[in-house]
Amino acid sequence: MSTEATAPAPYTREQQETDELCAGAIRALSGVSSIRYRGRRLHDGHRPLSIHAAHLQPDAALQDLPSLRGAADSVALRLLHTDAALHKSLCPVEPVARLVFELLEQLRVETLAPDQHAGVINNLRHRFTAWSHAFYDSGLAEGASGLLLYTVFQMCWSRLTARPVLEKTEDFIEATRWSVSSALSGDLAGLRRHRLAQAAFARHALAIAHAVDGMLKEAQAAQDDQQNAADDAKAQAVFKLLLDFDSDNDHLPDAAPLGESRAFSDGDGAYRTYSTAYDREENAGELVRRALLLEYRERMDARIASLGINTARLARHFTQRLAAPQRDGWSFGEEEGTIDGRRLAQLISSPSERRLFRKEQFLPQADCLVTFLVDCSGSMKTHAESVAVLLDILLRALDQAGITTELLGFTTGAWNGGRVRRDWMRARSPAQPGRLNELVHMLFKDGDTSWRRARPDIAALLKADLYREGVDSEAVDWACQRMLARPERRRILLVVSDGCPMDTATNLANDEFYLAQHLKQVVARREAQGAVEICGLGLGLDLGAYYSRSLATTLPASLNNALFSEIAQLLAGRGNR
Repeated sequence: MSTEATAPAPYTREQQETDELCAGAIRALSGVSSIRYRGRRLHDGHRPLSIHAAHLQPDAALQDLPSLRGAADSVALRLLHTDAALHKSLCPVEPVARLVFELLEQLRVETLAPDQHAGVINNLRHRFTAWSHAFYDSGLAEGASGLLLYTVFQMCWSRLTARPVLEKTEDFIEATRWSVSSALSGDLAGLRRHRLAQAAFARHALAIAHAVDGMLKEAQAAQDDQQNAADDAKAQAVFKLLLDFDSDNDHLPDAAPLGESRAFSDGDGAYRTYSTAYDREENAGELVRRALLLEYRERMDARIASLGINTARLARHFTQRLAAPQRDGWSFGEEEGTIDGRRLAQLISSPSERRLFRKEQFLPQADCLVTFLVDCSGSMKTHAESVAVLLDILLRALDQAGITTELLGFTTGAWNGGRVRRDWMRARSPAQPGRLNELVHMLFKDGDTSWRRARPDIAALLKADLYREGVDSEAVDWACQRMLARPERRRILLVVSDGCPMDTATNLANDEFYLAQHLKQVVARREAQGAVEICGLGLGLDLGAYYSRSLATTLPASLNNALFSEIAQLLAGRGNR
C-alpha cells in the first residue's frame, strides 16, 4: 500500500493500548458493548461516533492520560444521558450557535456523573481545565471573538458544576464576563436548574447559543478598525476548525485514511473490474531464481538467529490460545473417575487398593487454519526483510503447535495499470471503469506444505521486483475463498500492510477512495458471515478503519518477544476488537 508524500506518524503500541483502555472505560460506563476504536476514531460497531464538543477534539496538548480518560468518560456520559434524536432535532444550523449548543449539552451530561465515581469526576474536571489552559496559552482568546467564546464557556462550566471559574484566567475574562452576564443571567440559572431534563435544558442552551451568535455578528458588523480585524484573524482561522462539524477527523496522521467514494455511490455500491483477462495466480518461489532464493534464505536465517526469539515458548502460547481439548483415549489406574471393571479383582485381593478407576484423557489439538496475507505494494519494500523474518518465525511456531498455516501475497502485474489500462484507453476511456490493473496473487506456502519444506519459498518475500501496487479487497476475498475450501473448523486471516489500498490507474479513473471503500465493504461482509476471522497488522499505521481486530507496530524496532506475544493474543481474539 502506498503512502502519501507526507508520511503518517507511526501509531505505536502504547498509543493503541491507551485507545483500548479509553474504549474499555466508555463501554463500562455507558453499557454500550460495541464501542471500539477503529482508525483512531471511536465507532459504535461500524458506525463512526461524531464528537463535536470543542473541549473533546483531538489536541496534541491534551495527550496525558487523565485528559484522554476525561474525554472518554465524557463520551460515555453523552451516550448514557443524551437522546441523540432529540438533540439532532434541536441543534441550531448556525455554526457558532451549534458550537455553543454542542458544548453546553456535553457539559450537562458531565454534571450527571455519579458522586461515587470520584475518579470520573476528577478526569472530567482535569480535561476541561487542561483544554481551557491550552486555549488561553495559545493566544486564541486574545481577539474579541475568542475572548467572548472563551468567557461564555467558562461561565457556563462554572454555573453547571457549581465551581468558581478557573483562577488562572479569572481576571482576564472579568470585564467580558460582566458585560454579557445581564443578557445571559436568566438562562445561566436555568442550565443548572434543568440539567436533569434534556428538553428543558435545551431551551436555555439554545437561548444562550443564539445570544452568543448574535453578539459575535454585531461585533463583526461594527468592527471598522483594521487592526482589530487583524487581531481576530488567528482566532477565526481556528474557529473554522472547531466549527467543521462535517469533519471526519481525517487530519489524524496515524490512521489509515478512509472516505466516501463518489464513483462507488454512482455505481449503486457495486464494485467493478474493467478486465480480469490478465489476472493470475503465481507460486512465489517460481518467480525467483533458485540460487537467489537460497541467498535470501541465508540472510533471513542470520537475522533470525540474531534476534534470539524463543520459538518453543511462542509455540506453547499458540497452543494455549488456539488449540481446544480433544478426547485422546483413557488414562487407567486413577484414584477417581469411572470404575474400571477390569480392576475389580484387585479390590478382592487387595482391599486397600484405590487405583480402580479410569479417566477420559484430553490433549490440546488445534483444528485451526491461520493464513497470512502480505501486502506486496511498493511502500512495503522498506519492510520486506523485517516482515519476512516476522512471518517466518510465526509460521515456524504455528507449525510446531500443530496449526495449519498459509502464506499469501498480493501485488499487481505492472505499474500504472499495465495492459488493462492500455485496453481501456484504446476503448476511448469510458467513465468509471472500476479496477484498472492486472492482479497478481502469490502463494508462498500452502496449507499442505510444512514450514521446513516451504523455507526457501518464504524467502521470496525479499525479492524487490515483486512489489508494485496493491488491491487489498480482492486479495482478502481470494484468501477467504481459499480458506473456506479447507477442512479446518476455525479460520483466521491476518493481513499485513502499511497503509490504504493503492493503485494509481484505478484511483485516477475513479476516485481516491474507490479501492478503500471496497476493502471496507469486503471485510464487513466476511466478518458478518463469520466463517473467517479477519485481523490486521499495521506497520506504523492503525488499520482499525478496515479491520475490527487490529494491531499496530513499528518494524524493525519492535521485532521482539513482546510483539510475538501480542500477535498471538490478536489471533486468539483478544486484540483491538
